[in-house]
Amino acid sequence: MYSIISRDGTRIVYDKVGQGPALILVAGAFSYRKFPGLVQLANQMSEHFTVYNYDRRGRGDSGDTQPYDIGREIEDLQALIDEAGGSACVWGLSSGAVLALKAASREVSITKLALHEPPFVVDAADRMPPKNFVMHVTELISANRRAEAIKYFMTKGMGAPSFVVSLMRMMPGVWSKLMAVAHTLPYDAALLDGYIDGKSLPTKLWSTVTIPTLVLEGTESPVALRHGAQALANVLPNAQLLSKKGLGHTKKLNTKMISSELTAFCMGNL
Repeated sequence: MYSIISRDGTRIVYDKVGQGPALILVAGAFSYRKFPGLVQLANQMSEHFTVYNYDRRGRGDSGDTQPYDIGREIEDLQALIDEAGGSACVWGLSSGAVLALKAASREVSITKLALHEPPFVVDAADRMPPKNFVMHVTELISANRRAEAIKYFMTKGMGAPSFVVSLMRMMPGVWSKLMAVAHTLPYDAALLDGYIDGKSLPTKLWSTVTIPTLVLEGTESPVALRHGAQALANVLPNAQLLSKKGLGHTKKLNTKMISSELTAFCMGNL
């Protein structure tokens, strides 16, 4: 376990494995550096890269200086890149992909950007969260109603059936981990604000993101996620879309497939 101090004084904790060019993994909602999929991907990528797998602020062993601001999370990522030598290939999952994208738009020192199904909702025909989703998640956490926030985020935001959440509550090892990071759900919701309303992505929104970008999506994911990834690839100036059979979002992440494609991309073969 290693740590750095971000610009605002917050301690950011990370694991480092492998040798080679720097690769940073950015987790999504409910995830932190010990999330099994992230650990697997880090180990698989360590053959060719020095992989930095970190706890976003508020998660795991990292600090959580208040008030939260997306800009502070971007500074955390830049601080980690500085620690890694000043530049890095960055892979982000779900809301972590949105964070990585926003960081790239603010000229953080990212050499290549890989975005795994950022959860944009760009088609009015697709399932989308309620209009007050971001506000309500924040209200639940502010009232210390963590269990309700988890259920609301999973069912209304991610589309999980209610019975799945009920089953999770009966699994202490799973539920305790969700409860431990529930207070960060407003952070993920804030990253998605304005992009989950079934409207097309503005064509010039990320026009400054000119670095090589790989947008990944797969057949095991909900159609809304696939549509969002496809739309993003269309509006980024230097992006390619990679649609893979057998690739999913979290439960069916398929780290072996990701590691193969990510290695080729970051090493310059895609």
